[in-house]
Formats: sequence, C-alpha cells, structure tokens
Amino acid sequence: MLSTAASFDWSLVDVAVPRSPDRLPGVSMAGFGHRGPESLDIAMVAHPSVTLLIDLSDGEGLVHRGDGREIRGSAVIGLLPGALRAGGRVGECLQIRLEPAAAAVVLGTATELTGAVVPFEEVWGRDAERTEDRLRAAASWDERFTIAADLLGRRLGGRRTVAPEVAFAWRQTRASRGRVRVEGLADEVGWSRKRLSARFQGQLGITPKRAARLVRFDHAARLLAAGQAAAGVAVESGYVDQSHLHREVKSFTGLTPAAVSVAPWLAIDDIAWPAGPPLGPRPV
Repeated sequence: MLSTAASFDWSLVDVAVPRSPDRLPGVSMAGFGHRGPESLDIAMVAHPSVTLLIDLSDGEGLVHRGDGREIRGSAVIGLLPGALRAGGRVGECLQIRLEPAAAAVVLGTATELTGAVVPFEEVWGRDAERTEDRLRAAASWDERFTIAADLLGRRLGGRRTVAPEVAFAWRQTRASRGRVRVEGLADEVGWSRKRLSARFQGQLGITPKRAARLVRFDHAARLLAAGQAAAGVAVESGYVDQSHLHREVKSFTGLTPAAVSVAPWLAIDDIAWPAGPPLGPRPV
C-alpha cells in the first residue's frame, strides 16, 4: 500500500491497465505515468502480496528508503516490509502484484523476501537489465503488459508450484477476507495445524495466522478509505470491537483508523485495480 501527502494531485497520474487482466493466475499489473514536476514522497506499509516495481523513468527515477538502506531503481517488495518510503522524480512505473503462491513460483525466493525490499536484479537475475530495457522501449502500455505477461508466464509454467494444500489455504484466506481459523483450514486439507503452519510459512514466507490478519486488515483499510465509520468497519471486518481494529491498524500502518480514513492511499485504486483482489502495495 502506498500513500502520500493529502495535497498530492492524483489527477497528474495517468493509469493504464491490461486489456485482459486475468491472463495469469495470481498476477495483476498496472502502469503509472506521473506528469507533475514535483518529486514523489510515498510511504509504504505491508500488504498481502509481493510487489515488483519496475522503474521505467529516465534520470533519477524511484528511490526506496527503509531500515537504513537506500535502493534506487526497480525493486521487489516482499510481504510485511518494515518502514519504507519510495519517491524521487518518477516518470513511468510498471507495478506487478504477485500473490504469495505466484511469487513463490515466479521468483523462487518467497520466504527470503518476507519483510525485505531488494533491488530487482537481485531477485530477477541476470536478465533484469534486459527486461527493464525491453519494457522501457515498448511503444505502448499494451505492449509492455504483453512483454511482462510473457516473461511471467514462462516462469510460472517452468517451476515447481506450492503444495495444493497450501494454495487452497491461501485461497480460502483471501475468499473469507481473513476471517478463517487455522484449525479449520487444517481440517479442510486433512493436515494437522502444526503441519499446515510449517508448510504454509515454508512455502509462502508467512504463517497462516499472520496472513489472515494481513488480509483482514486490508479489507478494513479499504472500508475506512471509502468513508465508513470505524465502528461499522470493525464489525464488518470481523474484529472483536473498535479497539481491536484500532490496534491492528496501528500495528500495520503506525496510524489511527481516523488517519487512514482521510489518507489518499486508495485514490486511484478503483482505476488501477478495478477487480479488487489480488491486493498489494498501492500504486505510486
């Protein structure tokens, strides 16, 4: 999820989406072009996806700062990153959201990416620069989406997938908006809770319980940003009470529900990701 100052003019951001958004399972993409003269300064918090931010800008481009590190250019953002800001003079950027099961196959390092923000080339490999050059040179966003889908599709089709039981548990977590119990998921797949938790974390880089909290938080954040009152959001999202919601929002964002409700995080989400899930860090 990305946020920026309330005064930021989102009308200066052009958004492009693929003509066939469901071409690859567990993958969604959007393109962003910033026409404003000012630099961006964007805060990022955790979301239930691994995100690839491919910097297509000329010049300075994206700059990521967090945990005492500074990364320039394209980056891969794992699940549960710490405090992170992204900014710079960003012209165009391709954002790819990978659900954890897809990320485990595409990148092969899902568990190592948990909580991390790393340069794109460290994860993508020796073809990273060539991939960026191809995307930057493309004549249109449609061409860029096609190139990206082809590259991702080859990786999805050529590597070992996660266990069917783990993939099922993740789908159930998403479908229920995080309102599931690990014991129930274990019963559905025929495993013990201990085995499910170990295999889930080993393959997706996050425990089933933490994944459910993350998905539930995201649903609540969307409702808050849509203007719903915190008390109603707590009930609809499955929190014990409003205080429980407050603690979870504070845990994931460092902000109160009231602050989340007025932050322009989701200002262009309905345009960039009209189908809702799969979710991930918000567009720059």
